[in-house]
Amino acid sequence: MNRAFWTILIVALVLVDQLSKWLVESYLPFEQQVQLLPFFSLYRTYNYGVAFSMFADFGRWPLVIMTTAIIGFVFWLWRNLEPGRALSALGYGLVIGGAIGNLIDRAVLGYVVDMLFFHIDPLNFRFAVFNLADTFITVGAGAIILDEINLWLRSRKQEKETEQ
Repeated sequence: MNRAFWTILIVALVLVDQLSKWLVESYLPFEQQVQLLPFFSLYRTYNYGVAFSMFADFGRWPLVIMTTAIIGFVFWLWRNLEPGRALSALGYGLVIGGAIGNLIDRAVLGYVVDMLFFHIDPLNFRFAVFNLADTFITVGAGAIILDEINLWLRSRKQEKETEQ
């Protein structure tokens, strides 16, 4: 796939993420749970750190610099990916799109807008509140890991075949 495809994908991911956050900021009350399903609610809150509020005490600009560096590193990994690794390429695109979405929040607002909340009340299970960008990053990382495992399994199979 060409550079235009990846650019359009990343821009689309960022736009969908930013639109969802704008809608949440415009219409969802702050820190009030809006139950949609027995296990899923919308809940607008702010994350001043990164995943699970880690590094919240760092402040806005150190996190902006750290996030920018991580995006640069992931982009470098993506650019150096061997041809034919479509699942990893998609994963890197998802990670970059999600990271840019959260970077925009962090740089402009000083926090990231979160709104997706999974919970199982009878078990008192509550997962961290997150957003679409976090979902893109998680799915992208999963795709990269899955592709790496697949590559490793193929190489082991080839090693066994050459030994015989």
